[in-house]
Amino acid sequence: MTNPATTTPLDLDVLRELSEVISARKTETAQTSYTAKLLHGGIGDCAKKLGEEAVETVIAAVAGDGEQLAEETADLLYHLLVTLEAANVPLADVMAVLRRRQGLSGLDEKASRTNS
Repeated sequence: MTNPATTTPLDLDVLRELSEVISARKTETAQTSYTAKLLHGGIGDCAKKLGEEAVETVIAAVAGDGEQLAEETADLLYHLLVTLEAANVPLADVMAVLRRRQGLSGLDEKASRTNS
């Protein structure tokens, strides 16, 4: 597999679009939509699946398998968005936190959270 990072321009709109699709799936039935099945299972089920995908992502990273890492990261991002939807946390809120942290040293940002 070619490295997608070198062949495809970064398109973060896909995250917003996927988030919108996930939100729309809330009204569907578990029989017609995997996303609806996860959401109807509640935050615990969504978070459990997110954790499973996180572990699979770590395994792919440690194995040095870039293709598998890209696949697992896509799964992880999807399940993160599902978990955010289940928790009623809009993706825009997460993006606002990232924007606010931009330009801060990671060490300084971490220290500010520890002290507050």
